[in-house]
Amino acid sequence: MSTNQDDSTSQGHEIAMTLRAAYMALHRQTDAALARRGVTADQFVVLTTLAGGEARTQRELVARTASDPSTLRAMLVLLEKRGLIERRPHPTDGRARSVRLTSLGRRTLTRTWKATEPVRQRLAAALGPRETDQLTASLGKIAILVGRPSAAEVAPATKKGAGRRRRR
Repeated sequence: MSTNQDDSTSQGHEIAMTLRAAYMALHRQTDAALARRGVTADQFVVLTTLAGGEARTQRELVARTASDPSTLRAMLVLLEKRGLIERRPHPTDGRARSVRLTSLGRRTLTRTWKATEPVRQRLAAALGPRETDQLTASLGKIAILVGRPSAAEVAPATKKGAGRRRRR
């Protein structure tokens, strides 16, 4: 006999597996479209995030690309070596680095954007405008809710001095 928690866990698993399958399909298609241009799907995400023209801090890029700091830093090092981005000290925060596209980076983004157009067209054709709005809203909600630690993941508060060893 199934309980509500079992059903919820099963549904959560189904959502997770379906999201993974969709993400991996999109990632593979984008990588294939970009293969001859020397940019990976993940690097393409960074380039498109910088497309607005204004410099972003590495911390902002981590948040906007949903990457972890180490992975993003490694990508930035590679993109900088290829001359697609430049990193400079932030003008007001001595600890931060500002990142922006170079002119080569902008040209590369234009070419890679065109190369990935068929992938975006297939995505758009799969759903109508209303379904697209619903899916985008649902995915945004999942990103927020799943991104928060659950009560079980948060360490319980300890009493002052608990766990400390007393000196004798």
